[in-house]
Amino acid sequence: MAQPLIILTGPTAVGKTGLSIDLAEAVGGEIISADSMQVYRHMDIGSAKVTEREMRGIPHHLIDVLEPTEEFHVALFQKMAKEAMKGIRSRGHIPIVAGGTGFYIQALAYDIDFTESDTDEALRRELEQTAREKGPDYVHQMLKEVDPEAAAQIHAHNTKRVIRAIEFYRQTKTRISEHNERERRRQSPYDLFYYVLNTDRALLYERIEQRVDEMIEQGLVEEVRRLMAMGCVRHMASMQGLGYKEILDYLEGRCSLEEAVRIIKRDTRHFAKRQLTWFRRERDVRWLNLPDFHNDRTEVLNHILQEISGLWN
Repeated sequence: MAQPLIILTGPTAVGKTGLSIDLAEAVGGEIISADSMQVYRHMDIGSAKVTEREMRGIPHHLIDVLEPTEEFHVALFQKMAKEAMKGIRSRGHIPIVAGGTGFYIQALAYDIDFTESDTDEALRRELEQTAREKGPDYVHQMLKEVDPEAAAQIHAHNTKRVIRAIEFYRQTKTRISEHNERERRRQSPYDLFYYVLNTDRALLYERIEQRVDEMIEQGLVEEVRRLMAMGCVRHMASMQGLGYKEILDYLEGRCSLEEAVRIIKRDTRHFAKRQLTWFRRERDVRWLNLPDFHNDRTEVLNHILQEISGLWN
């Protein structure tokens, strides 16, 4: 019999954190973070990291486990999340995956195979150097020439994924878009409850803008300044996160703080839109539209509990 796995995802700022903790309390669950930034220590404000107080004693995994100088990618996430799931089940608890990084969630939910291509460090360094010298649009065009479909799916400034796709093609002579399509047709090995929380776009955008303002008030500029003092530089994966690279531009004199904040808000709205596009393409998704529940988190929680009743009995 397949093991149960609950996923709670959705666009940034929709309210996943609070609902996931309510759910974990209700079912005796533990939370695995599916967030590409909260994994890093010292990066609390810009990643909207869950605080100890917000956790309410619920164990959280894959938060504060890497230094900002370390690399984090989907295959590593999948490995670490599987190890966390094993520990959670050994304690008789239910794993709840919460976060908004769609590719990470897909990799775990469908056990996508990443063994086909090992990392070629020399090739990766060469491509990273090209990106630094000629800019992200140049390497995105390189990808477009060998895999137009992947180029259409990956944002030009997501340099890490663009490089990974070029690397995959050069090593395997297979387009990563074709590989991903094959992998996407996999059946989940879990008894999957895959929830996507959503709300009205205008309300979501309002929440995003409010969150960015709060980040600035909480000291995002000082956080980025501390990271720079620790030796964190622009090309690191950690510093590519939304909010970090824009404040870096401000601190390096490339733009005003006002302009940096405007760009963070704009790009976060675009990111939320891309997240929703990704989840609409996914199979097995159960949508939770907050207006259908009178924007009441308790109503949403009760609906989930009805659907998963029996998992923990």
